[in-house]
Amino acid sequence: MTNFSDLNLNPKILTAIEEAGYKTPTPIQAGAIPAAIDGKDVLGIAQTGTGKTASFTLPMIHMLARGRARARMPRSLVLCPTRELAAQVAENFDTYSKNLKLTKALLIGGVSFKEQDQLIDKGVDVLIATPGRLLDHFERGKLLLTGVQIMVVDEADRMLDMGFIPDIERIFNLTPFTRQTLFFSATMAPEIERITNTFLSNPTRIEVARQATASENIEQGVVMFKASRRDREGTEKRKILRALIQGEGDKCTNAIVFCNRKVDVDICAKSLNKYGVQAAPIHGDLDQSQRTQTLDEFRAGKLRVLVASDVAARGLDVPSVSHVFNFDVPSHAEDYVHRIGRTGRAGRDGKTVMICAPRDEKNFEAIEALIQKEIPRIENPVQQDAAEFEEKDTKPKRTRGRKPHQPASADAEDSKASSKASTRASDALDAKTPDTKKPDTKKPEREERTERAERNERSEPNRGNGRSNKSHDRNTVVGMGDHMPSFIALSFDERRAS
Repeated sequence: MTNFSDLNLNPKILTAIEEAGYKTPTPIQAGAIPAAIDGKDVLGIAQTGTGKTASFTLPMIHMLARGRARARMPRSLVLCPTRELAAQVAENFDTYSKNLKLTKALLIGGVSFKEQDQLIDKGVDVLIATPGRLLDHFERGKLLLTGVQIMVVDEADRMLDMGFIPDIERIFNLTPFTRQTLFFSATMAPEIERITNTFLSNPTRIEVARQATASENIEQGVVMFKASRRDREGTEKRKILRALIQGEGDKCTNAIVFCNRKVDVDICAKSLNKYGVQAAPIHGDLDQSQRTQTLDEFRAGKLRVLVASDVAARGLDVPSVSHVFNFDVPSHAEDYVHRIGRTGRAGRDGKTVMICAPRDEKNFEAIEALIQKEIPRIENPVQQDAAEFEEKDTKPKRTRGRKPHQPASADAEDSKASSKASTRASDALDAKTPDTKKPDTKKPEREERTERAERNERSEPNRGNGRSNKSHDRNTVVGMGDHMPSFIALSFDERRAS
C-alpha cells in the first residue's frame, strides 16, 4: 500500500489529508482504517508516535459523513485519559473533517459546564471526552449515550494507570450493545486484555510492533549518577541536566524533560530559566488555560524546553521534538516507552537521555528488560565537579562553638613527648627513694566537722536582729536582742526551787 487513496476514504477526507502534508499511511493506519470502514471492532497495539490517532479519526469521519446528530445524543464517542490528549484528538478531527459539515464537542475539566452543555444541546457528531467529565454530564442529566454508533478508547493502558478502568466499564454499559468499538493501546496489561475480551466482539487485532518497544530511530542513553551527598542529589542532577542540554548545542532545537513528581517539574523549570535555558512547566495541578497556552507556545517554537510530568507523556503530537530528557527514571517501565516516544516521530530521528541514581537502578533494570535492549551508558558531563564535591566533603567541618580540629605541630609533639618523659623519670625517682612519710596530722573527721560548724556560726550574720555574732559572747543567748527574761538566766536547780 503506497498512499491514502488505496484506503477507500471519502474524497473530501483525502483532500484534507493531502493539504495536511501526509501522503503515505503508517502501518497501524494501513491495518486499522480498512477494518474500521468495514464495521469491524479493532484492537490496535502499536508503540507511541506511530499515528494511532489518525487510525480511528479518519474512518470515524468517513462513517459519520452521512447522517445527522440529535440533541444530547452524540453519534460517536472518543475517550482519552488526559485533557491534552483529548484536545489533540479534537485538533485532528478539525483538520481532517474541514471539508465536511460535522460537529464536535470537547468535554474536559477546567472548562465551564455551561459552554459544554450548550454544544451538547445542539447535537454533536463526535463527542471527545475524559471519563470523569463525561460521567459528570451524564449524572446531571445533560447527556444520553444511547445513540453512540462508534466508540473509541485511546491510550487504554494509560487509563489503567490512572485508575479509569471502572469508569470505562460503566461507560461501556451505558452505550448500545450494537456499537462499533475501536480500542488502541501501546501495551496490553492483563486488565486491558480482560476489558477487550468483555466488550469487543471478535476484534481485528493489529499489532505493528512488539509490545512496549521503542522506535529504532531514537538514540538512547543513560547517565549513571551518584550524588556526592544525599542532600545534594537534586542540585547535582539539575546540574547534569543543564550540562546535557548545553552539550547538545544547536542539535537540541526543542526538548521535553520528564519528572516523576510535580514539585520537581516546577523546580527544574525554574532552575533552567535561572541559567538561561527557556523552559516552562506543565502538570496536572496547573490551570487548564495555562497548560493549553504552554503547549501552544511549545508547538509554535516559542518555547525551547517543556518540563512535564507524565500527564504529557501520552499521545501528545509535537512532530519536531528533537530530544527527551528523563530527569527521573519512571516508576513503571511502560512509561519510559511513552516518554521517549515524544521524539523520533513521523520517521524523524530523535535522542533521549536518562539520569539514573543508585536508588533507581531496580526500575532501570525493569526498563531494559521490557524493551529487551541494553541502554548505552553515557559519561557524566559534570564528573569532575562531582569529584570536587567529594574532595570538599573530606575537609574538616567547623562545628558551632568549637574550633576545627588541627593536627599538632612537630614542636607540640616534642613538647608532649618531653613532658611524658619527665613524668616517667619522676615516677622512677619516687620509686627509688625510701618511704619517709610525715606523720599524719589530719584531725579526726568528727572534730573537723565541729570546728567547721563553729567557724560558720561565728561568720553567719544574726538574722533575727541583723547584728553579727562577732559582737556577742559565746554564752550570750542569740535571738533575744539586748533584753533577756530573768527566768532564762536561772539554773535548773534555782528554777526547781522557785
